[in-house]
Amino acid sequence: MDARLNAYDIAADVAAGRISAVAMAQAVLDRIEAAAALNAVVTIDPAQTLVDAATVDRRRAAGETMPLAGVPIVVKDNIWVGGWRVTQGSRLFADFVAPRDAIAVERLRKAGAVIVGIGATSEFACKGVTTSPLFGPTRHPLNPELTPGGSSGGPATAVAAGLVPLAIGTDAGGSSRRPPAHVGVVGFKPSYGAIPYGPGFAEPFFGLSVIAPIAAHVADVALAFESMAGFDPRDPDSAIIADDADDLSSARIAFSPRLGFDVAVDQAVANGVALAADRLSVSGLRITQRDPVWPAGATEEAIMPLQHAGLAALYGDAFRRDPTVFDPNIAKQIERGLSWSGAEVGAALGASAAIAQAFALLFGEVDLLLTPTVPCVAWPFTQLGPDTIGGRPASPRGHAVFTPFVNHARLPAISIPCGKDDKGLPFGLQIIARRGADRTLLRAARRIEAILQG
Repeated sequence: MDARLNAYDIAADVAAGRISAVAMAQAVLDRIEAAAALNAVVTIDPAQTLVDAATVDRRRAAGETMPLAGVPIVVKDNIWVGGWRVTQGSRLFADFVAPRDAIAVERLRKAGAVIVGIGATSEFACKGVTTSPLFGPTRHPLNPELTPGGSSGGPATAVAAGLVPLAIGTDAGGSSRRPPAHVGVVGFKPSYGAIPYGPGFAEPFFGLSVIAPIAAHVADVALAFESMAGFDPRDPDSAIIADDADDLSSARIAFSPRLGFDVAVDQAVANGVALAADRLSVSGLRITQRDPVWPAGATEEAIMPLQHAGLAALYGDAFRRDPTVFDPNIAKQIERGLSWSGAEVGAALGASAAIAQAFALLFGEVDLLLTPTVPCVAWPFTQLGPDTIGGRPASPRGHAVFTPFVNHARLPAISIPCGKDDKGLPFGLQIIARRGADRTLLRAARRIEAILQG
């Protein structure tokens, strides 16, 4: 039995009785145990997983139709899974047991998915590498000395290593697009509100974070999205997403090699993304090169006070009592957040709104935007970022330049594998659409994925 089958095949086999959900769950648990050195899955509960799988088998025997019947999934360690330890990678929550499922998890269970483990995250999902005070570093599946990025490095690695066909992360600045790009899988950030968020932990990223499926194929993230999406009155930000029917052959597609920024990009990434755009154009898609026009001062530094202030609001008191309880990088962010003035946080909110407006103007004239997902390949897990990108010294956040603005505009975006460098390390192509065009984006991504796979 191959636990690395895609979600569609697993669900079809379980629904037809060719395999049992229990047998599939056990196969996946065995894989997770064998791959413990990756540190991708930080909490398991084999007994509960097998009970849940047996419940799916009984539901199938009773004639129930489940789109994710028996599909094993890993859920990121900041999303509530009722009855499971969920820690946010923090010593403050080392013994926390979620009292109930998040709405997204509740819907996945209803669709027949079986939770087999909790995937590693950086503390509070606030760092671009996946390492935490509780669990240490998550390793890249192709090279254990490298990081898969962050903060959804555990879920992305679990998929890339063939432990599960599907994982669920979160994305407030690229956390479920950059790690998939670094390990060679697909990560989908829906429009803000498309998938209900919570109940769960208080969120330092006010109005930005989304539930994000990760899989090896676009079809599987689309299947997961359909199982989780839709309005729920328990989440005041949840929204109804239209069933768009745009024709990709007539879509206006813009290609922006650097998203309009003066930033360094590794040559392998720049060449690979440009080659992908050329292949799409040759295939008949209408692609023109065009950059967003950003307002003056639009940088990630301009919006970072929102993350710092959010962390300080939630954990400032604990920091004052004992700063050593936190990851040192997170402690610095909290300390910085405590120092920001109200006017500075207000300016960051203004910068966020201006970024959203710039994207809105662009998507008044184009349907899709292609960019790199990341400007570089993976780097050593002991560092916050690579020393250099494109031959230039890199800041600790230089690897993250192409994703955060999408969150501030609350747009849907997906990263699909695009190529590898000369050492075999993957990078991704990011496809962005207007807010609410999630299904159009997913259909486009499936066609683009097929073209790029030849």
